[in-house]
Formats: sequence, structure tokens, C-alpha cells
Amino acid sequence: MGESLYLFMIVALAVLAITDLVVGVSNDAVNFLNSAIGSKAISFKTIMIVASVGIAFGAMSSSGMMEVARKGIFNPEQFVFSEIMIVFMAVMITDILLLDFFNTLGMPTSTTVSIVFELLGAAVAISIVKIFSNDDSLGDLGSYINTDKATEIILGILLSVVIAFTIGALVQFVSRLLISFKFDQKPKWVSAIFGGFAVTSIIYFIIVKGLKSAAIFTPETLAFIGENPEIFLLMNFVFWTLFSLLVTTIFKWNVYVVVIVLGTFALAMAFAGNDLVNFIGVPLAALASYTAWSESGIPATEYTMEGLASAVQTPTYLLLFSGIVMVITLWFSSKARNVVKTSVDLSRQDEGDERFQPNFLSRQIVKYTIKASENVMGVIPAGWVKKMDKQFEKPYVYIPKSRIQDLPAFDYVRAAVNLMVASVLISLATSMKLPLSTTYVTFMVAMGSSLADRAWGPESAVYRVAGVLNVIGGWFFTAISAFTAAAIIAYVIHLGGVWAIGILLILAFLLIGKNYLTHSKKMKETKLEEKLEKAESNSIIGVIEESSSNIALAINRANKIYTQSIDGLAKHDIDTLKKSKKGIAKLDKEVEGLRDNIFYFIKNLDESSVGTSNFYITILSYLQDMTQSLEYIAKAGYKHVHNNHKKLRFNQIKDLKETDGYIDDLFGEIKDIFEKKDFLKLTELIVNKQELFQKLDLKIQKQVERTRADESSPKNTALYFSLLLETKDLLVATMNLLETYDEHANVKV
Repeated sequence: MGESLYLFMIVALAVLAITDLVVGVSNDAVNFLNSAIGSKAISFKTIMIVASVGIAFGAMSSSGMMEVARKGIFNPEQFVFSEIMIVFMAVMITDILLLDFFNTLGMPTSTTVSIVFELLGAAVAISIVKIFSNDDSLGDLGSYINTDKATEIILGILLSVVIAFTIGALVQFVSRLLISFKFDQKPKWVSAIFGGFAVTSIIYFIIVKGLKSAAIFTPETLAFIGENPEIFLLMNFVFWTLFSLLVTTIFKWNVYVVVIVLGTFALAMAFAGNDLVNFIGVPLAALASYTAWSESGIPATEYTMEGLASAVQTPTYLLLFSGIVMVITLWFSSKARNVVKTSVDLSRQDEGDERFQPNFLSRQIVKYTIKASENVMGVIPAGWVKKMDKQFEKPYVYIPKSRIQDLPAFDYVRAAVNLMVASVLISLATSMKLPLSTTYVTFMVAMGSSLADRAWGPESAVYRVAGVLNVIGGWFFTAISAFTAAAIIAYVIHLGGVWAIGILLILAFLLIGKNYLTHSKKMKETKLEEKLEKAESNSIIGVIEESSSNIALAINRANKIYTQSIDGLAKHDIDTLKKSKKGIAKLDKEVEGLRDNIFYFIKNLDESSVGTSNFYITILSYLQDMTQSLEYIAKAGYKHVHNNHKKLRFNQIKDLKETDGYIDDLFGEIKDIFEKKDFLKLTELIVNKQELFQKLDLKIQKQVERTRADESSPKNTALYFSLLLETKDLLVATMNLLETYDEHANVKV
């Protein structure tokens, strides 16, 4: 391999570093945005500005070179320059693909874990190649790989998950027990003491974690802090407690908001100052290796890499450029917001649409946790339990649907606790030189605090636990897939050389581009997508007005689903039938969501509005009947084609298409009536309903005659009768819905 090839690899690594910065920030933004966004303590714009300033400071104070990229996972003196470049190239290609994959799913994962296991996988692959080429034994692998460090990192990951969750839960439980949900009604000294603890923790975090390599403090000051941490923490606690008391008394500031702002800045700064090396550490190590090799005059296959063990200072302009890329990504990455949404959804205080479906493990965990909780509560005196429950009582406040988006996922106290606990845990782990992932710590603290805050109630626990299990499973998947993919890619590059590198780079960017386009399309569809809205009016007339658009939308989608089911069956097209199944599953979920809202709807009604609740429940019942009939039709057609049964006969298809025409005309008229709220026209449709039923009965009779005469397929016959009977049930539910509206809308008119 000539010098031009290695120069090409350095340029490619530089491009990969920029790409990795983008996908890395998209993933790790959850670390410092979660608490501020979830609490809505400050505006989104302010959150982004604070986080951007933190990232800029952190990038400039970064140590630059990642220790683990140079000598943490493998022993550089055992490799020559040509082998090291293969390792670095494999690591960066794997990293951007892996992180982009998780970002597209909206799942937070650890950039630290991914880079560590990629280095491990690629180094193991090249080490094995060297071992076999030298006729050595696999037992010699330990001389190439730093197995002690790798084991330490894995154990640190497992411990961090358990410790972060447990400490987060305990601190939140104690905080809520002392402060309650009515924290704004407590004496000022309570918030001042909380502010003293929280700000002291965060300040210590900035100095120990975020600014450990910056030249902001004199060596004497840093030495004093290192030798006398207790005195430093006590001084800070006294100062910040008095400061909190002062600002709440004189300036009327909210201490919890101050903690959230400072915590967001601190975590953003620590992320950039410490995790920046996860994205640019490998390319910078490659650049240092290339520079040393090019000046040596020794062939690439003979130049050993002892030089990687020495410290190298990163140029300031590279850190500044990296910081700029990170800030731009933070502002413009929709994937970053998608990852944050996962964490916020899993920790929000209120009920709502759950993103994850329960599984066996989540159900068992919730089941036995409830039993354990009941046993513990049985030991505690009843009076104490009652007092504790009172502290955790959250006043019910009805929020109109127009303001649901403004509802915080959790309050200021929990947001402040999340930031404070994450800061303390990371600073302690860093001072003890324990390997730790900021993603794991911040996420698990948020999950622990939400559990302690009783955000995971009986209505949502199985969903939230399933979500946490999915995320944790994703972390272990990260480690396994990072190791495996990097090892394979390293071996492919070893075999294919420059051609393999070129093909892998093209494939990587094509996959990222495809993911970006798919994600953009999905986000646009989500924004444009119309959904059934929850009613909130106190009167029947109000509900009729509000629900008209719902009925029009539901009828339009039902019409589309029915047509897709018939067309897919007629053409024996499995893809069209899949679309109809997805469409009805989505509509059914939305109708179920409206039914779940009945509790809140009735809670909002006054004593004179009993008739309104009956009307609302009745129309939801008919909507559900309609979706059930459509679900049967969609699934029956899909099952028939999926099992490769005989196609329907021409006469059967012709009759079904005619029936689809009747449904299309009827549903089109209903949609038009409800969109225009011209309810007087409902009477005409209701009067003519018998004509529709007679048409269906006639088609059923024709099939009976065909069956007796020449029908030879039992499956076709059973399917055809089922479709017509379910269509009849669909029309019955639809007509019942129309009659209910006709009865009450006429009163309005």
C-alpha cells in the first residue's frame, strides 16, 4: 500500500469524523435535553441556546485525544501502521452506521460503548490474522488485547445501570416525600436548601468532569479541590444555599428553574468535553499515526506504533470546528428530538399514548413489584403510609386538548433531581476512574426517578417497563453488534484493500442517505397525519360540533380500508392487504384512545351533563363496532391470500366490487354531511338503509345458488359469506351511528 492510499484513508476518516459527530450528537442529545424539555421549565429555544453554549465550552475544554483509541483496548506496540489504519477505518465505518441505525429507531444508546467494542472487535480481528500468519496460538491474543480494561468496562456498564436506577429512585422518593407535588407552596428555606445541594453537585460535576483538562483554574486551585473535596463541597453548599435564599426572596426567581438551566449547561458541556473524543478520537489518533509514519521513512508494514502510547495535544481549531458541527446538529437534527422523545415518553408523569407494547418480562416484573410493594407497605404503620401517600398526591387538573402539547412530562423537582443525581454519579465515577457511560447514567436516573415519583402507575407500568427493557436490550445489542460488525469490516478491508474501503464507504453513505430520506418522509407523514381528536365539550351540541370532523375522518379512512381489502383480495395482492391491515390497526388504536379518554371526559362534566356522556359513549361504541367489522374483513382477506388459497371466482369478485361501490357512495355522502355539518341530510340516508341491506341479501342468495350448483372451493365460499356478513354488520353499526346523530342533531337544528 502506497502513501497515497493512506492519505486517502486519512481524508475518508476526516469525512467519517464529521458524519460521526452528526449522528453522535443526534444520539447523545438526550443526555442533556431530557430534563429541561420534559419539565418545560424554560422555552425550547432557551434550552437549545443553553445547551449550545455548554457544547461550545465543552468542545474547547476537551482533552481532544481519546485514551482508549490509542492504548486503552489494544496494545499499540504489537501492531504496525498498516494494521492500525485498518482498525481505525473499520471502527469509524461501523460507528456511523450503528449510531445512525439507533437514531432512526429513536432509541438512545451509548457512544462510549459503541466505540469501545468497535475498537475491541476490529483489533481482535486483525490480531487473529496476525496470529495465524505467524503460526502462533490463539492463547497469544492476550498480548495484543488489553483484556483487563475490556472486562473493567463491561462490569462498569452493568453496575452503572443498576446503581443509577437505584440512586435516582431513592433520591427522588426522599425529595418528593419532603417537598411533595406542592413544592411552590413550601417555605423559601426548603427550596434554598434543595438549591444548595443541587447546585453544589452540578458545580462539582463541571469542575471534576467537564473542565478537568481545561486551563481555566490554576494548578493550585485544582490541587486544593482534589485534596480537600469535603471542604470544597461544604463551602459550595453554604454559598449556594444562601444564594438560593437570596434570589427567591429578592428577585423572586424559581430555584428549581435555576438548577435546571445550570444542569442542562453542565451536562451539555460535559458531553462535548468528554464524549467528543468518542467521535473524533479515532480519526485524530489515525492522523497522529500517519504523521509519525510519514516522517519515519519506514514501510507501513514494518513501522510499529509505540508512539500511540504517548500523549498528543489536539489543535484548538479542530476542537472549535467540532464544537460548531455539534451545535449545528443540535439545532437541526430531527433525529435528536426523536431520541429525546423516547426518554421523555418513558418518564412522563401523566397517562397517554404508549410507544412500547408490554411483553412477558415486563408483565412479570410489574406483577412481582406490586406484590413486593404491598408486602413492604404492610409492615409500615398505616398512619405513616397515609402521610406518605398525601405527599405523593398530584392534584387533578383537566387540560383541554388545545393545551395538551404544553403539558410538562414531569415537574421542576423531578427535572432538578435528574440533573443533580446524574451529575453526582458521573463525577464520583470519574474521580474513582471507573468506566461509565453518560447515556446509561442519565437515562437510568430518569427511569428510577419516574418510578419513585409514581409515574409508572397500574395504567402504564407494563408499557414503561417494556420500554426500558427495550432500551437496555438495545445497549447490549450495541456492544455485540459493534464488536461483530467492526471485526467483519476490518477483515474485509484486510482482504480487499483499497477496493474494499471504497465499496464500504459508498455503502455506508448510501445507507445513511436512505435512512435520512426514510426518516424525513416519516416525519412529514406524521406532521400531515390527521388523527381522531378527544372531545371536551360539556354539552351534546358541543360534542356534535367537535366530533363531526372525527366522524368524517373515520368514515373516510374506513372507506379506504374497505376498498383496499376488496382490491387486494380481487388481485390476490398481499401488499395491498398488508396496507389495509395496518390502516385498520391504526384506526382501531385511535378509537381505543378515545375510549380511554372517557374517564377524563366524564370527570370534566358538570352534574347536568349526564346525557352528554351517554351520547359520547354511544357514538364511541358504534365506532368500535365499525372498526371490528373492518378488522375482520382486512384480516380474513390477508389470511386467505397469505395462505395461498384459490383466487375468488370472477362472479364473486364482481359482486364484491359492486358492494364496494355501494359502500364508497354511502361513505362518501356521510363524509360530506359531517364535514359540512349538514345533518338534515342524514334522514334520507337512514330511510334508504333497507335498500342497501336488500342488495347484500341478494348477493348472499346468489352465492347460495352458486354453491349448490357449481361451487367447488369451501375456502372461497366461507370467505365470501364472511365478507358479506361482516359488511352487513359494518352497515348496521354505521346506520346506528347516523341515527344517533340524527336524533340529537335535529334538536340542535
